[in-house]
Amino acid sequence: MLALLKSLFALLCLVDAIRSRPPAATAPLKTLSEITQLVQQFNARPQIPCNDSRVAQLVFTDRKLSEQELLCQASTALSKVTKCKTDYKPLITNLQSLHSKTRCSLPGESEIYLRNLLPELGNFTQGMYRRLAARAAEAAP
Repeated sequence: MLALLKSLFALLCLVDAIRSRPPAATAPLKTLSEITQLVQQFNARPQIPCNDSRVAQLVFTDRKLSEQELLCQASTALSKVTKCKTDYKPLITNLQSLHSKTRCSLPGESEIYLRNLLPELGNFTQGMYRRLAARAAEAAP
């Protein structure tokens, strides 16, 4: 009898764990939201960590590049900021989780200050969030 109760309890816990996990479609939305919030937190500080660091200039409006490529470029550009690596690690991790590429090339030799890249990245991820949320709403019955 005790073994049956243990098995039943384990089964109920498993069902509860499966039900409480967010659907796969909402995982990218949550990650994009976290990225946007991190960027906003950096921008709200009196000084962005390592804001005078130079990073590759990314063109988030380039229609020739996929969103995946732009996310890869953003994570690569941020990973090159060595002084404040701990500040940007959560942002880099979230960006990497959204694309499947292990390596990507950065565009040209143009550089901008990190303090100018972060708002552009925030706008880009907000736009992606809106597009994904709209698609999810259309797909929902």
